[in-house]
Amino acid sequence: MTNATSGTLTRQEVPTDQTWNLTDLFESRESWEEELKAIPEATENVTRFKGQLALSAQTLYNCLEAADELHARVTRMATYAMLNLSGDGTNPQHQSNAARAGAAASKVGADTAFIRSEILELDQETVHKFQEAVPQLKEFDKTLSDILDSKPYRLSADAEEMLASFGEVHSAPYMIYERSKTSDMTFPDFTVNGKTYPLTFNTFSKYESSKDPDVRQAAFDAFSATLKTYNNTYAATLATEVKKQVIESRLRGFNSVTDFLLHEQQVTPEMYHRQLDVIQKDLAPVMRRFAALKKRVLGLEKMTYADLKAPLDPDYDPDTNYEEAGKTVLESLEIMGPEYMEIMERGVRDRWVDRADNVGKRSGAFCASPYGVHPYILMTWTGSMRDAFTLAHELGHAGHFSLAGRYQRLSGTRPSRYFIEAPSTMNEMLLREHILGKTEDDRMRRWVILQSLGTYYHNFVTHILEGELQRRMYEKADQDVPVTATLLNETKHQVLQDFWGEDVEVDERAGYTWMRQPHYYMGLYPYTYSAGLTASTAAAETFKEEGQAAVERWLSALKAGGTMKPLDLMKEAGVDLTTDEPVKKAVAYVDRLVSELEESF
Repeated sequence: MTNATSGTLTRQEVPTDQTWNLTDLFESRESWEEELKAIPEATENVTRFKGQLALSAQTLYNCLEAADELHARVTRMATYAMLNLSGDGTNPQHQSNAARAGAAASKVGADTAFIRSEILELDQETVHKFQEAVPQLKEFDKTLSDILDSKPYRLSADAEEMLASFGEVHSAPYMIYERSKTSDMTFPDFTVNGKTYPLTFNTFSKYESSKDPDVRQAAFDAFSATLKTYNNTYAATLATEVKKQVIESRLRGFNSVTDFLLHEQQVTPEMYHRQLDVIQKDLAPVMRRFAALKKRVLGLEKMTYADLKAPLDPDYDPDTNYEEAGKTVLESLEIMGPEYMEIMERGVRDRWVDRADNVGKRSGAFCASPYGVHPYILMTWTGSMRDAFTLAHELGHAGHFSLAGRYQRLSGTRPSRYFIEAPSTMNEMLLREHILGKTEDDRMRRWVILQSLGTYYHNFVTHILEGELQRRMYEKADQDVPVTATLLNETKHQVLQDFWGEDVEVDERAGYTWMRQPHYYMGLYPYTYSAGLTASTAAAETFKEEGQAAVERWLSALKAGGTMKPLDLMKEAGVDLTTDEPVKKAVAYVDRLVSELEESF
């Protein structure tokens, strides 16, 4: 039955066609149970090689191949549990199954930790000789290279195995955060001018872009009040995550926790700080102009934090349904060619997308890509044309990992997070250009430009400022300053204030917004959104200038998956991120969009 408190449908009430088809992963929960029980025996196909990897090239190859097969099965098993939980986190069975899946995956991680340790005992010359003896080993070249690069930071084999055995415990902060957010956190309905509005984590994003300033403010008041009640708990949860990272960074001999987290991404400190510094310095004046434009056009006495996402043309908000949006998205991506389009068409039509809004559903959007099956996309469909851009974005991830899965082994599919958001934002750009190219409606053109600015706001403002919070937080953590609710709230507030200056009134409640995002539990993830958008902005220009040759370079980078380091992968896609020039060009592009809006109002 419909949830009486929020007015939102329960998962059982949602039409099937709005949900995932999980039978593509497992025919039934019973078949998933059988796979879960079979994982320990399957693990033995890998552990039988323990202590033997240095004996011969063939043994090393056989072990790596068996490990890939095992991890593909574990990923499918864990994904099934995660997707069910994401669809309805209030379901006790889903909670239990997710915990069991996590425990099984952690056990596999501990049991197979010997692979990394034994490879670290080899030297580059031995690996090279092994690859000459068994050429198929070159399929694992990037895997082997990455492991050997970590040799200066390795622990003993026993210590590595022990650390791996704590995998489930190490993921607990993120699990607790998500479980609390989807299962325990409830928001009060709010009333404006006699009308009551149901509020959930998912629907808040709709209200913060409402054309009614009273609705925006009331939603922000209710949302912030609920966040405040979880403030100390979530701060303790995040503090545990950070402390875990600090301890491991010191155990491994890194100079800082930031260096530790960047090493995993194969990103230099220079690359990291460039994204944060250049965008904040160059973009802040542009976004302050954008805020001032909104204040003037909307007739606001003052621009507050709650008004930042107010629609600039409030009486024009084109709506669409899923079928229409899917058709438009597919049309916009045709330049990518038949192989890519076949993936996109299946994604839209074959229930790869869960778009329902129901009690207990995870907020936001994501794309999970279990190897050997197909991607699964989560989003919440609101009926706005904005949803089409979210769909295009997540389909970009789906296309990327589908192609990587076709052309690479599992261990070679996932690139550095530095590149992850490039394929998704490229799809958004293609959709934008497609709509602009076929509309003669000035208001639609203006709306699309605003939507594009929304993408840059999301990646170059929201996520960059999350990244700045992380930078300051990790600096404090390295100095053994406790990560507390006060530290997080005050730092987040200061980060926002530094960016918006006196042009936007940022009250203390804006400091609670760090609690909205799960990215803080994923290492240095937030800033990488800007790196991906920087790359796709630059590559999109080459599409216009060079045509199909540039498209083929882009597809080649997608197919390469994780077999190249991030800067090399960017170059494969036609983008050189060794300097700040692409970042500055991306900011200049945002400047042009804002200038066009200023001229149109």
